[in-house]
Amino acid sequence: MYKILKNIIKNNSLKGIGDDLLIVGSRGSKLALVQTNYIKKRLSDLGNKKLEIRIIKTSGDKITSSQLYNMDSKGLFTKELDRAVLEEEIDFAVHSLKDVPTDLDEDLEIAAIPIRESPNEVLISNYEWEDLNKSSTLATSSLRREAFCNHYKKGLKLKPIRGNINTRLDKVLNGEIDATIMAEAGLKRLGLTKYIKNRFPLDYITPPAGQGALAIITRKDSNIKNKIQKLDHYESHQEVLAEKTVLEELGIGCQWPLGAIARIKDKEIELYSILLTQKGEILYKNTLTGPIKDSENIGKQLSKNIEEYI
Repeated sequence: MYKILKNIIKNNSLKGIGDDLLIVGSRGSKLALVQTNYIKKRLSDLGNKKLEIRIIKTSGDKITSSQLYNMDSKGLFTKELDRAVLEEEIDFAVHSLKDVPTDLDEDLEIAAIPIRESPNEVLISNYEWEDLNKSSTLATSSLRREAFCNHYKKGLKLKPIRGNINTRLDKVLNGEIDATIMAEAGLKRLGLTKYIKNRFPLDYITPPAGQGALAIITRKDSNIKNKIQKLDHYESHQEVLAEKTVLEELGIGCQWPLGAIARIKDKEIELYSILLTQKGEILYKNTLTGPIKDSENIGKQLSKNIEEYI
């Protein structure tokens, strides 16, 4: 799927995109709607004033009692929306890119990746990270985050947690748990950054591939694809292409504690990835750097280096 990202035709024209009604699919969470309304505003700025949001409930919204890594999580937050695109009930869907499976349906494609928000992980707590200890409870539904907590040998009491951002925030603020770890991007989009206690460097707690980025999904034969492609941001696109290629080549998802982050620096792309055990032992970590146009190949090379540890 991510091979097609490199073939998106760039079109930076600000010419109006027409007056036809476009229907965009979204999950119903506050974050999903904020993200979808952001895309709606961007398209409106390009000239299309007739956009309607249709809320579609996904499997991930219905399942609230299980750890994601203990179930088949492929497409858990995306497949119902993608089905609606395929069946032309909606014109396109907006996803958090990290939720999009690497084996997207052959009739669909990621038409655009808008400019990326922060990919960093952050601590939500009344305590500083260095003050959390063996008596502290940290809740997470992520195997990767759990592995990093174990890696730093703080002896934290780890417990599962599900729910949207506000639900998890409330559990910390009400003292039900001492801390949790979240993606900074969601908190920024919701205007909740005042609750961030610590912001982790990307190589300290490495995010999952694609964190902070959005993906706009259309049918490959969609007659509005060229309109959506106006929102594509080249640098963000290349970063997540490198990261997601690692996952695509390895054929793994959230069942492995794998972090991957690419950043563009000085006209080159730098891709860092780290693989841990659930107990926090580092199995492999490395950084590869090369020309931005080679982002996919860099992802492939790094995945080959990781393969023997999977």
